Amino acid sequence: MIAFLLSPVGRWLAGTLAALALLLAAYAYVDHRGYARAEVHYKGILATEHAEALTARDAELERQAAANNAAKAREAARIAEMQAQADQLAKQIEELQREASQDPDAGRTALGASSVQRINKVR
Repeated sequence: MIAFLLSPVGRWLAGTLAALALLLAAYAYVDHRGYARAEVHYKGILATEHAEALTARDAELERQAAANNAAKAREAARIAEMQAQADQLAKQIEELQREASQDPDAGRTALGASSVQRINKVR
């Protein structure tokens, strides 16, 4: 085996194998550096996209909070308006009940003119 490696063909074969090994190592090193550069490049892109996504999420949360607050304000205004209408209706009912209790025709089986007017006020 050693005699073969010391022969001209063996030296040529060993030199060729060494050259191929060096080329393979150089290719692997360069290829690895290319992957490393690409990794750094795309990590930067991903970090930028991640930051943009966080910014968009925060903006959407703020928009939703503003929309919810506006809806709550409209709801509070509508509730206040409905409460005012309910109070007005309660006062009207009390007034109509007071008028009905003072109506001289309250015991009759038919409705009198004042009873009809009170009913029409409720409509």
